[in-house]
Amino acid sequence: MTLPSPRLIAAEAEAAATRAKFNATLEAVQARLEPRRLARETMREVGDAGGVAAQRGIEVAQRNPGALAGAVAVAGLFLGRHRIAGLFRRKA
Repeated sequence: MTLPSPRLIAAEAEAAATRAKFNATLEAVQARLEPRRLARETMREVGDAGGVAAQRGIEVAQRNPGALAGAVAVAGLFLGRHRIAGLFRRKA
């Protein structure tokens, strides 16, 4: 029986190392793409973005209280337009 050549032994060792590295990378990618993990991260990011948007809205309202009051009044009038119109209708 002949012994394998040193080049063959080195190539097999290199292939085994590459295979191990590939498997480790594959496991890491699968862990990152786990649906539950992705859902948790997305919910956290959405929550953070919502908090930032709310904080900016509060800051704008504090700088421009008149504009905010006007916008709320217009929205209230728009939403209650039918009831307001009913107050001015003549009843026969």
